[in-house]
This record gives sequence, structure tokens and C-alpha cells, in this order.
Amino acid sequence: MKVEQLSIFIENKSGRLAEITSILGGSDINIRALSLADTSDFGILRLIVNDVESAKQVLKAKGFTVSKTEVVAVEVPDRPGGLSLILQALDVEQINVEYMYAFVERCGGNAVIIFRFDETDKAIEVLQSRHFNVLEGDRLYSM
Repeated sequence: MKVEQLSIFIENKSGRLAEITSILGGSDINIRALSLADTSDFGILRLIVNDVESAKQVLKAKGFTVSKTEVVAVEVPDRPGGLSLILQALDVEQINVEYMYAFVERCGGNAVIIFRFDETDKAIEVLQSRHFNVLEGDRLYSM
């Protein structure tokens, strides 16, 4: 039920993001979801891709600092209050959300929210016990 995510440390300067996407595209690696957090000097690009190991290898070969982390993907109805239900369930169990980002699977469909928790296994248990759809990595990689 865990999803592999790549985190890439990048300098905050023109062209670095284009370089990463070009490297991945040239290696036939598809970006399924992403998040970019930055400061004035650097950024952390978080990616869900269809081929984690290949992406990690090609980016490292080009000199990027890349790490792999486990996150959780949860499907939620794309409607007002959908995210709130998930966060309330986690709050009751005192599970901390370290960060999250979302994307819509298709227009009018469900949203998929990527979470990083302080207690990943406990979070998965809580979400599944409350009938939230926790996605397998393989499904997310091929959406």
C-alpha cells in the first residue's frame, strides 16, 4: 500500500527543472505526480514516476542528489469536504501529516492525495479501517 516517491534536490535557478524533465522524458520515464517546494537557493522536487529505479539511476548519473521515500496515495471523491474526512480520521488517531500534494485522476473523477506521515503503517491501517481507498503503487504508476 506504500508508493515510492523520488525527492530531488535542485538549485533554484533557471533551467534546472527543464533539465530534469528532459532527462526523464528522454529516458521514457513518465511523471505521474509532482510537487515542488523551494527556498531562495534550492528546491525539493518530489516525483511519482512510472519507473522509480530507472529515474533514480539516470538522474544520479547526471549529478543530481536523489533519494527514495515511501508515501501513501489515497483516493478521495473530488468534492467539497473530501479531504477533510481523511484529515479528521487521522487527527483522531494523532497521526501527523508531514506533507501532502494532490492531483485529479481525470476531470470530474476522484482526486488522489499523496501523503507523507510520521507513522505510515498506522496511517494506512486507520484509513483502510474507515474505508478510504489506499492505492497500490502499481496502480498509481500506470494511471
